[in-house]
Amino acid sequence: METPDTHKRYAVWEITLKCNLACRHCGSRAGDKRDDELSTDEALDLVRQMAELGVHEVTLIGGEAYLRKDWLQIAAEIKRRGMRCTLQTGGLGITDELARRMRDAGIDAAGVSIDGLEETHDWIRGKPGSHRWALEAMGALRRAGIRVTANTQINRRSIRELPLVYEQLRAAGMTVWQIQATVPMGNAAEEVEMLLQPAEFVDVFPVLGLLSARAEEDGIRVGAGNNLGYFGPYERTLRGIEGGVYRGCTAGVDALGIEANGAVKGCPSLPSSPYTGGNVREKSLRDIVARAPELRFNDGA
Repeated sequence: METPDTHKRYAVWEITLKCNLACRHCGSRAGDKRDDELSTDEALDLVRQMAELGVHEVTLIGGEAYLRKDWLQIAAEIKRRGMRCTLQTGGLGITDELARRMRDAGIDAAGVSIDGLEETHDWIRGKPGSHRWALEAMGALRRAGIRVTANTQINRRSIRELPLVYEQLRAAGMTVWQIQATVPMGNAAEEVEMLLQPAEFVDVFPVLGLLSARAEEDGIRVGAGNNLGYFGPYERTLRGIEGGVYRGCTAGVDALGIEANGAVKGCPSLPSSPYTGGNVREKSLRDIVARAPELRFNDGA
């Protein structure tokens, strides 16, 4: 039965799996495009459906979103429909010219992934020079007037470098720093030595707490991923929560994850098989959101 509220505020949309990096932690094992990715017409119709569903913001991801030829057309339609359009990217290949085209299409903000200092980042991302490109992308985006944020994976390779990474990103003009632990999904399931073990987080959280306090002084907001927590002495510092604690993931509650082939989940980080509620090629987005039990696991949480 349809629930009274089918409005969703936020959608993360993987518009292609094609990628120009080979990240050791990639949960979706991106590289080649899916054989059945949505056509331009299907993608534009999905934008219409998201607007009608009440989505406020759409974040485009990949793979690498800008490797899809019609991605700026999609971004412009998101903006035309009254929604905010943002991007998450590895940054490889973003020039001043491309950044200006992104701005003109209506992209408001872009998050660039930086997973360590140069040697560590290039190792994790599987591409020599990717660290340099990511920092240059942040500069190009900033010069184009696009708000710049940053994302960092926390693992055994990156944890020792986090204070220096923060300084690097602060100097590059980030306004928000999203941090989260690398998890054993996709490619990372085969990189056991890279993954932090539970006991090691005892030493990780004081570092994150200090960096969060420094970021607040610098006017930078830290966003702790949903796999960092909970209820420890640094909870309020990491999440900026006054008088309370983190209430949990909002997957399926006010957020959606959409795959390049039109499959709909509560969050793009969830495994596809048990959490896909339907495909927009077969049902309307509204019907999937209202009726699919795979999207209702957070109801009443």
